[in-house]
Amino acid sequence: MNVLQHMNLKRNGSGLKKIIRGNPIKLVVFSLLMIGFLGINTRRLFNDPVSNVILDRDGILLGARVSGDGQWRFPAPDSVPEKLKKATIAFEDRYFFLHPGVNPVSTIRALLQNLKAHKVVSGGSTLTMQTIRLSRKGKARTFPEKVIEMVLAIRLEVGRSKNEILALYMGHAPYGGNVVGVEAASWRYFGLASHNLSWAEAATLAVLPNSPALIHPGRNRELLVQKRNRLLQKLYRLHWIDRVTLETSLTESIPDEPSPMPRMAPHLLNRVSKEIPGKIIKSSISAELQSQVNLVLEQHHQKLAGNEIHNLAAIVISVETGQVIAYVGNCDNSVEKAHSNDVDIIRSLRSTGSLLKPLLYAAMLDDGKILPGSLVPDIPVNLGGFAPKNFSGQYEGAVPAGMALSRSLNVPAVQLLRQYGVERFLHLLQFLGMKTLNKPADYYGLSLILGGAEGRLEEMANIYASLSRVLNHYSRDQLYYPADYRPVTYLIQQKVPADKGNAQPELFSASSIWYTYQAMIAVNRPDEEAGWQQFSSSRSIAWKTGTSFGYRDGWAIGTTPEWVVGVWAGNADGEGRPGLTGVTAAAPVMFEIFGLLPPTDWFEPPLDEIVPAAVCAKSGYLAGPYCTEADTVKIPIAGLKSPLCPFHQLVHLSADGQCRVNSNCYEVADMVHQPWFVLPPVQEWYFIQHHADYRKLPPYLDGCESVGRRSMDLIYPGQGLKIYIPRGLGGNKERVVFEAVHTNPDALIFWHLDDQYITTTQYVHQVQLLPEPGVHRLVLVDESGEELVRNFEAVEP
Repeated sequence: MNVLQHMNLKRNGSGLKKIIRGNPIKLVVFSLLMIGFLGINTRRLFNDPVSNVILDRDGILLGARVSGDGQWRFPAPDSVPEKLKKATIAFEDRYFFLHPGVNPVSTIRALLQNLKAHKVVSGGSTLTMQTIRLSRKGKARTFPEKVIEMVLAIRLEVGRSKNEILALYMGHAPYGGNVVGVEAASWRYFGLASHNLSWAEAATLAVLPNSPALIHPGRNRELLVQKRNRLLQKLYRLHWIDRVTLETSLTESIPDEPSPMPRMAPHLLNRVSKEIPGKIIKSSISAELQSQVNLVLEQHHQKLAGNEIHNLAAIVISVETGQVIAYVGNCDNSVEKAHSNDVDIIRSLRSTGSLLKPLLYAAMLDDGKILPGSLVPDIPVNLGGFAPKNFSGQYEGAVPAGMALSRSLNVPAVQLLRQYGVERFLHLLQFLGMKTLNKPADYYGLSLILGGAEGRLEEMANIYASLSRVLNHYSRDQLYYPADYRPVTYLIQQKVPADKGNAQPELFSASSIWYTYQAMIAVNRPDEEAGWQQFSSSRSIAWKTGTSFGYRDGWAIGTTPEWVVGVWAGNADGEGRPGLTGVTAAAPVMFEIFGLLPPTDWFEPPLDEIVPAAVCAKSGYLAGPYCTEADTVKIPIAGLKSPLCPFHQLVHLSADGQCRVNSNCYEVADMVHQPWFVLPPVQEWYFIQHHADYRKLPPYLDGCESVGRRSMDLIYPGQGLKIYIPRGLGGNKERVVFEAVHTNPDALIFWHLDDQYITTTQYVHQVQLLPEPGVHRLVLVDESGEELVRNFEAVEP
């Protein structure tokens, strides 16, 4: 209630009481009138659809969508900037803060002017009355309607403050064309938020609602300038601006035709419109970085389009806050709608390719099942019909676990997942935030680690942001915070959760994360990508690529202590393209985006969780009793419970060291006992092709039988395996290739199927067979009489 209202009530109160006391009927009538007056609802005057608006972290407009009725109508502001407030009041209603909603002086003056002119030349409406008229949607400007406006205006003044009424008016006043509300007008005409307008710009907007159909920046510009300048001079006379401001403002030009609304983050705008409709959302996006990332993606998109790769997406996350600072859901969808550029890839389900391998590696380190240098098998396998292959098609027999991750080898990853357990790994991924994994473990199987599951770019990038946060906070506090594992957000107002630290990790230890990132730094950059080596030397980035089956998805995700950048490349409709890989299509984009970000130091090693240990130089396992070379290296503390080297064994040789012997054929006193690094036959066969220094075991002395270690093994089939008999294009059955290896490259192997001799092989031990459906027994015998038996079942497809 303003001062004038208070004075009127105080002055008239005693007379009112006399009237009511003298006549009960008047009391009833007065009560009914008051009940009716106070019962008028002015809390919800406007029900118009509003535009969805998204701002960056500093209030810069990223984009807006036209409202449902085709108007640019931003949600009404909570307050009005001072310049706009003074300009509007000076032009529309100088005594706005003094009257109770109706200005009697203005009303009487307007009445006399209209009578004298014999037509309506002045309305005498206050800003409060204009707000009521706007809410009543074009009611006729008649005397009865004017009285209704007055009553409603007074009622509005009773229930709202002056500033609230002014904000209502300016949020719904017309500003020409399909522009409604001062905030939409400010951006449409000046490309600025209303609180950043100059006095000249504020005065321009203040005069527009008076006749928006006749005068606006695109029409009758000279008349608009004259009205603006008159208002500026009035502001000077009211001492609301000084002479310098007046003279400067009079020289400012008015805008041309309304400018298009910004389209810096169209996919995020669409998302916000669905999740938080009808609001002005202040996001965590940096408009400057967003525009730069948009440009990077557009440049790479033009290159990739030559290979019919039409879609690119990228996300940048602040590690500490978990807030998105750049969000490009796809290439600009205003240009190429034919290629599904309106699809928000950041939220789309796509095959993860190899992106999960670092998480499995960290889990194995955390369990103490492997060390960074532990050898893992890299040989052909067939696991229940699942036969993974490395991207190169080559095998090395055995590779260090860290190198297997750096080179993204598929077969070692499958071997590690088999050891860790699919169901256990699935639960780990779900805890990390992969909400898309909603099937049982059997549904995914071992292919889970090679892209057999789908994930979202947002979720995948956020997993690495969470791990980086854990590592940062442990290095700082030597504590673990459960809230470090939290969803990503694009809202600036969300607070970082306060959390009590724990001495024990919630999921991964800091040391397992650190060693995983060390392996990810070593990911090979392709030499043909100019500048990558120079970039790599200037800063350290832990990064991982992924390529889905059929070359449908190319991923690249990288992290530093401060930032995570995720990039996806491909076709939204799932079409694969030759050469579409994470390394060639997505990684160059990722590195260029990192180049836009401030450089950072590398992660501090979690020294409290790293201990020195004697590690076998050849196998990478903890040194066992027969390891001849051991290095003292630092390992994760969990690695102290990892197995001892399983490959070094004590070999019994003849006195000249040329043959293996045993006590059944040779005097123990004459034996030479020597430690030897020995791989299983299949691993050895592939390993020796890449390691010329590998020493094969000597042959057995004539008359000595092999004890313990086998000299040969089957690459295919595995024990108890089901073999599906293939059919050709004509429907005819085709032969299946069986393959074996022998530690002696000159050995002869005799093949028998179901007790029937088949053939003999030497050097290359491959045989093509066509078994009948059913269970079979395959027997291999070498020259020394060593026998290998393998049962399998042949199945019609």
